[in-house]
Amino acid sequence: MFPMSSSSTAPARSATAHAILAGFLLWLAGNALRLTILAVPPILALVRDDFSLSATEVAILSSIPPALFAVASLAGSLLVARLGLLHALLGGLLITAAGSALRGATGSFAALLAATIVMSAGVAMLQPIMPAIVRAWLPRRIGLGTALYTNGLLVGEVFPTLFTIALVLPLMGGSWRGSLVFWSAPIAAIALVVWWLAPREAPAPRAPDTVPGKWLPDWHKGLVWRLGALFCCINGIYFSANAFLPIYLASKGRPDLIGGALAALNFGQIPASLLLLAAADRLQRKTWPYLVSGAISLAAILGLVFDVGARTLWWAAALGFSDAGALILALMLPPLLCKPEDVARTAAGTFTLSYGGAVAIAIVGGIAWDTTGIPAMSFAPLAAGALALAGLALLLRARRELV
Repeated sequence: MFPMSSSSTAPARSATAHAILAGFLLWLAGNALRLTILAVPPILALVRDDFSLSATEVAILSSIPPALFAVASLAGSLLVARLGLLHALLGGLLITAAGSALRGATGSFAALLAATIVMSAGVAMLQPIMPAIVRAWLPRRIGLGTALYTNGLLVGEVFPTLFTIALVLPLMGGSWRGSLVFWSAPIAAIALVVWWLAPREAPAPRAPDTVPGKWLPDWHKGLVWRLGALFCCINGIYFSANAFLPIYLASKGRPDLIGGALAALNFGQIPASLLLLAAADRLQRKTWPYLVSGAISLAAILGLVFDVGARTLWWAAALGFSDAGALILALMLPPLLCKPEDVARTAAGTFTLSYGGAVAIAIVGGIAWDTTGIPAMSFAPLAAGALALAGLALLLRARRELV
């Protein structure tokens, strides 16, 4: 047997190095999808007191990110079609960092809303870009690539909820504005690293200058609507839980649980992402994980509402775990079910529908609280979303999009 020549091993080493670098950059960029958004829940009570906000106004502020995800996701698809994947990714990161920093300079609720819109638009552009980046950079390991950037997304959710109250607010003299500026800095750093290290010629089916001009979703395809509904349930549960849990606990006389509950809700997602890093390829397109997620989410929501106290952190962690598992698996579906040139625009359509629905869920929850005077009513739409998640998984299986 002749030893393998160095010339034959070089391509293998190059492919391995590319995969490691791509995975690292995907993980970093994933952090940017949530870091600045989850900087708000820990300071939400301070913002509410500063501007004397009602529950509905709190819901509106918390609903801006998913609302912009619904509106501006199409802009991400357009950027991919016109500028290519890398420049679209860098543009989204820079807009996110700038908008987040501007929130710290606001002196009124209206100005805070405006700055939040800018920040959210940047994140919204990133949403459809990431599945397309996975398809381009790791075409043979879509499940792993999705799990990597989603793990980064979840870590980006944990950092601000874990450290804002304990470390950042004291460092900023108790200023919620200073806290928002603090959390914008990592996004700018991520943009710099991606610009420096990202492959200039990704091994994609098409080079950036030949990306097709089509960027609008094909609204005639039922797949866009079915995926949109699936994501709506998942995102609606997550964003509404982050919005209402702090003020619900405060209404129950347990503000001491806010920091821990938010940390548990978001930190509980990490085990799900680690599990899927190992099992992503085996679980992709399976139906049963969505059924399990819906059941656990429903139980956790009921626990958060009716069992406030020693077990609140456990219920919050269970909700984070179940919702994150469903999210990661759902994010694999656009690159798995679509042609490479259709991934970004299908994902954009999916996010437009899903986040529009998530906004509606949050607004309905706030109105339910304000009109009935019963804080627990704000969680009723979340419970309905958990039930609908299981039903939609069965529908996708009937259409042979899940197995």
